[in-house]
Amino acid sequence: MSDEAADDAATSDADGEYTGTDTDAVERVRERCAEFAPALGRTWTDDDPWRFLTDLTALGSRMAGSDGERRAAAVVADAFERAGLEDVRTDPFELTAWERGDADLRVRVQSRDDTERTREFEALALPYSPSGRIEGELVDVGDGTPAEVDAADVAGRIAVASTTTPPGSRFVHRMEKFGHAIEAGAKGFVFANHLDGQLPPTGSLTFGDEAEAVAVGVSTETGGWLREYAANTPGPAASVELDVTAATHVAESQNVIGRAGPETDERLLLLAHYDGHDIAEAALDNGCGIATAVTAAGILTEATLPIGVDVVAVGCEEVGLLGAERLAATTALDRVRGVVNVDGAGRFRTLRALTHTSTAARSVAEAVSTATRQPIEVKTEPHPFSDQWPFVRQGVPALQLHSDSGERGRGWGHTHADTRDKVDDRNVREHGMLAALLVAEFAAADRDPARLDTDALADAFRDAGFETGMRAADLWPAAWE
Repeated sequence: MSDEAADDAATSDADGEYTGTDTDAVERVRERCAEFAPALGRTWTDDDPWRFLTDLTALGSRMAGSDGERRAAAVVADAFERAGLEDVRTDPFELTAWERGDADLRVRVQSRDDTERTREFEALALPYSPSGRIEGELVDVGDGTPAEVDAADVAGRIAVASTTTPPGSRFVHRMEKFGHAIEAGAKGFVFANHLDGQLPPTGSLTFGDEAEAVAVGVSTETGGWLREYAANTPGPAASVELDVTAATHVAESQNVIGRAGPETDERLLLLAHYDGHDIAEAALDNGCGIATAVTAAGILTEATLPIGVDVVAVGCEEVGLLGAERLAATTALDRVRGVVNVDGAGRFRTLRALTHTSTAARSVAEAVSTATRQPIEVKTEPHPFSDQWPFVRQGVPALQLHSDSGERGRGWGHTHADTRDKVDDRNVREHGMLAALLVAEFAAADRDPARLDTDALADAFRDAGFETGMRAADLWPAAWE
């Protein structure tokens, strides 16, 4: 939005969600840029975000409930202290942790000379897949959308679905694809990457509980082979064996909490998850995000803020938003003005702000973008697959900071290739600066964001096409019935 467009759009919401005008907000942000100038200037050349990301990725696995995640929490706590946050502490909680074992995918191939051979493919068990051995006929369900699953005869068969979604459609999460296929009668699930490079993907099947069926991730090359085999081999001959070993046990995770600004009853929450999957360094998902949040925190500690900002590194996002659920359950939400969740910021060049139907959050993002002349792509649609969800479903306004490569799917994320060499730390530093300005504007004294109307929120999820998939993944709130 240009300055002229912001001036022309000077309006206030009839429901009182945004007091003042867009022009007022833009001017506030410009004044704040001047106040933050010393901190912003230091951040422009600061090497600490890169060093923090290096320390984090050097740990290897940060899987939920693991020793690696515990050591990562200590790295984050140290970074919070160095950023100048006050009252830095950890809040431990229990979870049902999942441990990866072996996964075998075998196909018996009948040659034209009647010779039978067994072909083995690399596969990764998907988190919370149970142990088990199954054999079944393959069925290709394309991108795994509810419509594609419904159109296929998956009952008693093993569904093969892509990690991507059709161009022009909404994002359909892995949990939705798996849940809908199993609900339709599939006995197993194969999640095939759409990105070339022999990269089988991982990703949780449920929100922290053992799933109902065996499931694995395979590379796009393996997925293509399996699809062609299923299409050209009649009936039971197109069968595969899946053999997974995995285990669950009670473990401990933790949130890391610090504060910028004054100790006030009303506060804003700045979140980012620091856990990652066990198969890579998790530099992009979400090493960049927690580095962005730490960078923003260092700027906010030098600011004059009207309300306190709790900066929280949450654990266990990748296995069901468990750290965010813990935070929501232990926080007086009536005192929380809003949530800024940094999940995906810092990865790519242009910042994306997902406002989850909140007009106030949209106003904040547009004001910062206009005042700084930095592009921030605003998306208003909600989704339940990141740490803002435990707050949004209870009516708390939220802003999720992401970034977009322009490609379909998550790219290197959730694969062996999610490594630090993919990161350009200019993005982390610049998004950290923008995140600090977004938080400060959300915390402005002139703002009084209205709570989200849960009936309107439920309608927004329905209109976006989420209801069927969320029900299959057991995510549809009972209060929305």
